[in-house]
Amino acid sequence: MTDTRGTQPQSYDGYGNGPLPSEREPQGQTAQPYHPPQAYPSPQADGAGGTQGGPQWAGQQPGVAAVRLPRTGARTTPRTRKARLRVAKADPWSVMKVSFLLSIALGICTVVAAAVLWMVMDAMGVFSTVGGTISEATGSNESNGFDLQSFLSLPRVLIFTSVIAMIDVVLATALATLGAFIYNLSAGFVGGVELTLAEDE
Repeated sequence: MTDTRGTQPQSYDGYGNGPLPSEREPQGQTAQPYHPPQAYPSPQADGAGGTQGGPQWAGQQPGVAAVRLPRTGARTTPRTRKARLRVAKADPWSVMKVSFLLSIALGICTVVAAAVLWMVMDAMGVFSTVGGTISEATGSNESNGFDLQSFLSLPRVLIFTSVIAMIDVVLATALATLGAFIYNLSAGFVGGVELTLAEDE
């Protein structure tokens, strides 16, 4: 019997068993691993001094991981924190104690200031001059007139100043305590005094 199929094309073992022509590697070149394209360079550096998959970053030394540098115009001064507070109530007992101590200190300062002022005026001769003028104006043939120096002596001045200081202590303490009660009543209606506190820079 004769073969009616005609001449058949010869089969190539290279196509059947080997890679396709597009997959064949060009002769004379060594095989290199395939690296897909990367959008951002890898931070790991290769042996050549650059980064793998992209160029070396500016200012980066070979073999050093990439570090994000801070902005040159960044603000380094810390911001001052502020707190808004409100005085809702004042304790009358604490206000009374504080006002009592402050009024006593003010009374002592008043007595000391009166004594120093009297000594200065006496050293300047004010009492003798004014006293002589008043005694001449109020004097007569029977009496010498009003003696200002004996009336405004240092013990009398200190006693008078001490009495005034004691009255001031009582009044200041009472008024401060009463003011605390009035503040508490008014703070219940309007909410009290608001304060804004800030830290030192």
